[in-house]
Amino acid sequence: MGAHKKGLVWSPYKEMFKYVVTYSLLMYLEKRKIDGKLKYYLIHSYREGSQTYKFRKYLGRDLQKEKLKERKEIAEKLILEEIHKYKIIRDPLYFTLSQEQIEAIKKIEGDIPLAISHLSEKDWTLFSEIFTYNTNAIEGSALNQKEVKNLLEKDKWPDKSKEDIAEAYGVEEAIEYIRSTKEHISLELIKKIHYIVFKNSKHFAGQLRKKGEDVAVMDAKGNIIHEGASSERIYYLLNELVRWYTANRTKYPPLVLGAVVHNQFENIHPFRDGNGRVGRILLNNIFIKHGLPPINIDFRNRIVYYESLRAYEKERNLKPSIDLYIKEYKELKKKLEKEK
Repeated sequence: MGAHKKGLVWSPYKEMFKYVVTYSLLMYLEKRKIDGKLKYYLIHSYREGSQTYKFRKYLGRDLQKEKLKERKEIAEKLILEEIHKYKIIRDPLYFTLSQEQIEAIKKIEGDIPLAISHLSEKDWTLFSEIFTYNTNAIEGSALNQKEVKNLLEKDKWPDKSKEDIAEAYGVEEAIEYIRSTKEHISLELIKKIHYIVFKNSKHFAGQLRKKGEDVAVMDAKGNIIHEGASSERIYYLLNELVRWYTANRTKYPPLVLGAVVHNQFENIHPFRDGNGRVGRILLNNIFIKHGLPPINIDFRNRIVYYESLRAYEKERNLKPSIDLYIKEYKELKKKLEKEK
């Protein structure tokens, strides 16, 4: 990207996962003569994979020296803002965990109050119902927990949206799929999960965003709280995530692998809709493949969940995600025991 890493700082897990990185950037002025007019642009070039891209800001035409300097300074700030947004959705991690940090997380994993080997088929059925209700409720489904249970156990349809009903069946099927597949993560697996969940509710099921289809997540007040990667970068970024996982799958504990894959997937936001559900199913696939029990993100904990995603997006801080996972494991154990 034309940026050079100058410094990297880690703090212990018990405090926070953080990084501090500074960059030196090369920008240059470009002049173009169009229809007899001299137009000025400020350019910053960067390379991603085999492609070269540019941040370009138009400054004006036939500018005097002082006006050119003034507009150049403004454009530099705007480009730096764009670069910052670009960097947020680039690499899965900017740092390497120390052995001390890895051992600390392994100890946390040892305290998980569930074991995948102890889950019966009844437990899996209960988990699927709990997960299906909560993961869809987070995204606005109107089905309540009892309706989801009756739907999945008795095929009893409530008087609710056919889309919500189709996606409840889809999530249940996706859970069954990740239990049977041996694949950890790939571009095709990601598209397959999306297709299974949304094949009966969305015409773009299994299809990544196309060129020009960009997304933003807004809060209740209409403020943008997250912007997905531009559509042109989706394939590159997903492939980078797959490469990161492949390189680190035996190095890092499953809690770290799952958190990075899920959070970075949500940063990229590769689909027009359905990214949250696919990301949470992908998280469970990583956990299951490493011998951890599946996890449910409770609808009541959605604010904490969103905050954990923002902590990763802004700082690559994994601690809020891992803390939430441990909390959810404890709550899931209680729910499974209550249903027995």
